[in-house]
Amino acid sequence: MSAAGGGQQPVAVSPGLYVVSTPIGNLRDITLRALDILSAADEVLAEDTRVAGKLMSAYGIKARLSPYHDHNGAERRPQILSRLADGGRIALISDAGTPLISDPGWKLVHDALEAGHKVYPVPGASALLAGLVASGLPSDRFMFAGFLPPKSGARKAALETLKHVPGTLVFYESGPRLAESLADLAAVLGGGRTAAVARELTKLFEETRRGTLTSLAEHYQTAGPPRGEIVILTGPPEEKTSTPGDLDAALRDALLTMPTKDAATSVAEALGLPRRDVYQRALQLKSENAG
Repeated sequence: MSAAGGGQQPVAVSPGLYVVSTPIGNLRDITLRALDILSAADEVLAEDTRVAGKLMSAYGIKARLSPYHDHNGAERRPQILSRLADGGRIALISDAGTPLISDPGWKLVHDALEAGHKVYPVPGASALLAGLVASGLPSDRFMFAGFLPPKSGARKAALETLKHVPGTLVFYESGPRLAESLADLAAVLGGGRTAAVARELTKLFEETRRGTLTSLAEHYQTAGPPRGEIVILTGPPEEKTSTPGDLDAALRDALLTMPTKDAATSVAEALGLPRRDVYQRALQLKSENAG
């Protein structure tokens, strides 16, 4: 009988690698198709077999579980590829959510595809998407940036490359580093930028706190590290509007003390304009002044 229940006939599952999403908290957030795949798989690769065992037990699935994680991946991949070559039906799960999203599995999927095997996504729960829809921030364009570096200097350097991304930014973070990360986000992206911190999503103590980056940093500095899985989301940068007169005035001031390229870079960043366009206008102004 299919684990999807109801006395249905077993579901036919073709050979290949199945990337199966599992709940991020609430065990009922699993799809009927995921249960079918896990029931029919010859082997289920799990980040932690103890965590996976609880999910299997909850749905009465007797699956062959084996560990696959960052520490044993290089050793296990040739074995898994060999089983796929023999027509195996293998499912890959992580401890929670969608595999490969800041979880092990990318190299296995890559190698399986390179070897000519079928790879099937089995969609489901994902903390980044759950956090995004609960945040109240724009969702038409977003970028997932995973975990930021643990050290402040490297974290700020990484954020410098992201501060002009024209969409909502999504990060994962741990409780002990949350306040420091929010402070660095405020310092680099601007303390007034709108943001949200979502934690314990789909669980009993689910919470999404909204505010500016500065206010959120101050809150968690005072409240202390929260428990649970954490998603940080920041809104897109505010669109800056400027007139041609603003641009020319800013360029003339900058050109008094800077080389043309440096002046163009500085003004483009300040006004939120394309550097190439600003550089071309700077050249025109210099030419006019020289004439």
